[in-house]
Amino acid sequence: MSLAYVSQQITIFVGWFFVITGVIGNSLNILIFTSIPNYRTTPCTFSFLFVSIVNILIIIISLISRIFIAGYYIDLTRTTPFWCKFRAYLTAVTTLMSFTYTCLASIDQVFVTSRSATLRRFSNIKFTRRIMLIFVIIWCLYCIPHVFFYDISPTTQTCTIINTSYGIYAPVYVLSLTCTIPIGIMIVCGYLTYRNIRLTRILVNQLADYQLVRMTLIQIVLIVFTIGPYGVNNVYNLLTSSIGKDSNRLLKESFASSMFSLIVYANYVGNFYMFLLSSRRFRRQVKNRLLFWLRQGQIHPVMTTRI
Repeated sequence: MSLAYVSQQITIFVGWFFVITGVIGNSLNILIFTSIPNYRTTPCTFSFLFVSIVNILIIIISLISRIFIAGYYIDLTRTTPFWCKFRAYLTAVTTLMSFTYTCLASIDQVFVTSRSATLRRFSNIKFTRRIMLIFVIIWCLYCIPHVFFYDISPTTQTCTIINTSYGIYAPVYVLSLTCTIPIGIMIVCGYLTYRNIRLTRILVNQLADYQLVRMTLIQIVLIVFTIGPYGVNNVYNLLTSSIGKDSNRLLKESFASSMFSLIVYANYVGNFYMFLLSSRRFRRQVKNRLLFWLRQGQIHPVMTTRI
């Protein structure tokens, strides 16, 4: 059994598992965060709401396309330049937005748990909405080069970067904006939040806030363990790109890259399940909503009176 076949089968089964669990989990996140008034007005959970929306877009646009490309060898990006450019652009924008909004949620928890009244004032829903809108504009403009520099290669007939300079910059962009910088920000914010909790005794009595802190911290852990290996693998590929490699080594490295790339999608799939593990209040809200649906879906018999 070859590594290529193993990689194909893992992509198919794990990929579709991620699609199903990811769409369900993120949809439930959206339901909970929009139906609970307190969640709608809290900057942290408001950020998580839009992370969930963006994650569904990533699953539909990027993950499903990847399953067909690597699992079934059906690559629609080869058929039309529009889909090649469109998928590259939307994948880049949504990925950056997902990381940015998660960073904003982790920064908000630093503000909320701070002993400084000045910093606590920055945890404001209006301020958060404005910052999120600004970043939407920034990332939409920043990723415009994808539209111009991604196209179907005339030699390989695959969707790839056709500009040499942008091809050199792309790995740097991936390592910095989607790996190193967001992970660094979240680790620092996680440490500062933990330190603030230890220093701010009164937070112990504020169970709702404490559970929100736990939700944020476990989301940081999820990102570190899913994105971190992908970043390390990219660094390895960059450092060894000029080294001559035999076919066996290339096959093993291709398999490893494929697996690390697949693991990345666990970040866009797993936040709902991490929230369930970390927050009793979130579990209770999910349970209440599910029971409400079940009660609404029950068919009650109509009692008729015989005459």
